[in-house]
Amino acid sequence: MAAPMEHLTAVWRELETWEIGCTDGVEPDVDRVRRVTELFKEAKHRENADEKIFTLLLKILSRTLGEIQAKSATSDSSPECWLDLSTECFRCLRNSCVQCTRNQNTIRNVGLIEETVSLIKVLSSSSNCSESFLVAFRCGLQFLGNVAGGNQGSQNRIWNHAFPQLFLSCLTHEDEKVATYGSMVLFTCMGEDKMADLMVSANLSVAVNVITAYNKWPNAEWLQLIVTDRFLRYPELLKQIYASLSHSDRVVLLELIMTKVSDKSLLGVEELASLQKIAEFLSGCFQSQCRAVLKLAGPTHCDEQEAVVVVRLLDVLCEMTSDSEHLTCLQSCPGLLDTVVETLRMTHLVGKQSTNIFTSTHTASLGSDLTHAAVGFKAHLVRLIANLCYRNKDNQDKIYELDGIPLILDNCSIDDNNPFLNQWAFYAIRNLTEHNERNQGLIANLERQGPADASALANMGLEVEERDGKLVLRSIKKM
Repeated sequence: MAAPMEHLTAVWRELETWEIGCTDGVEPDVDRVRRVTELFKEAKHRENADEKIFTLLLKILSRTLGEIQAKSATSDSSPECWLDLSTECFRCLRNSCVQCTRNQNTIRNVGLIEETVSLIKVLSSSSNCSESFLVAFRCGLQFLGNVAGGNQGSQNRIWNHAFPQLFLSCLTHEDEKVATYGSMVLFTCMGEDKMADLMVSANLSVAVNVITAYNKWPNAEWLQLIVTDRFLRYPELLKQIYASLSHSDRVVLLELIMTKVSDKSLLGVEELASLQKIAEFLSGCFQSQCRAVLKLAGPTHCDEQEAVVVVRLLDVLCEMTSDSEHLTCLQSCPGLLDTVVETLRMTHLVGKQSTNIFTSTHTASLGSDLTHAAVGFKAHLVRLIANLCYRNKDNQDKIYELDGIPLILDNCSIDDNNPFLNQWAFYAIRNLTEHNERNQGLIANLERQGPADASALANMGLEVEERDGKLVLRSIKKM
């Protein structure tokens, strides 16, 4: 049986003969390149590849680039056969890199990365959207992803030649596979030393278009990873991205942040510090935008995007304050608790003034509209108040001063538009009264005076009793 190198050498010599004799009018020899592609599927052939075979592939790609540019410039001839050749070259190179650092380095050293990027740029800028163009484009990106995998030198080379133009072309492309493969290359090359490039105002569009592309292609996992495993480590970059997004894309970004926050895996010190800074930033965003949610009370504004942003901001803040790692920084966040209480007061008042999504209901007309953006909003406001007051005396006292306790009690009934509102109200009262006699006394006095509905307290598992001349709030033991 012939040695692996003899197989490659024979095919290489045939391919070299064609390349040397290739003149104008000679058709590309795709089959010989395909034979090398097949050989590179096996580790033994990849490990025995000689530099001269990559040098030959460079010559073929250079010839291909020239032919595609020339034929695309005229309507007299088609570059289809040359596109097929470039596709096969990319497949061949892609295979050669699998678990083979040596070939990755050789490919970089002979200049194949630069030539590939140049050819892909031509493909990306072409108005021709034929399948041949798309397949060549996709395979070229797959090759760049493979040559960059685990290889810092190749990552740097690709970044230097592809950023930002080529990545922008991929992220804004109409083909989902192009966007997916392009984001794969972007993620692979986007090391810590590259993040400063993204924050330059002229390059920020790359980061912004990651979110826009994910909004369009939500199944593209590489786009999600760029946000959750890269962007969220850099709060200043995230702030710039958020400020540059449309309301619709902000909703997408907030949902990706929610995905990261909901992941209960352990965070490193630096990653935790970054998320805490992001939490403070989102708190400020909620405070500045919260009034927009009132637009959802209108019958024709159930999907008003700025208001939906406020809803998602609240969702993220609730999730963050459910985790002790983020809770402390938000409990001391200036103005947040005041804003949440005021927002609850506003939505409660709007719900009483007319029948709308903020109106407490047991009917099928509103309660059945579980797709409305504001469903659960008041419940989440109460949840956030509860979290912010958890074992925090200053915030407990602030709720007292803001006259928030009667407001919470007035929102503790079962409400079809706010699932689990009663449970969150009970949790809020528990946190407000824990080791806080003044708040306990206030609720007891409210019950005696009438404003606090005894049945509402009972629904929360509480009752008021008199001890030594004082009213005391206590839990009802259920048998």
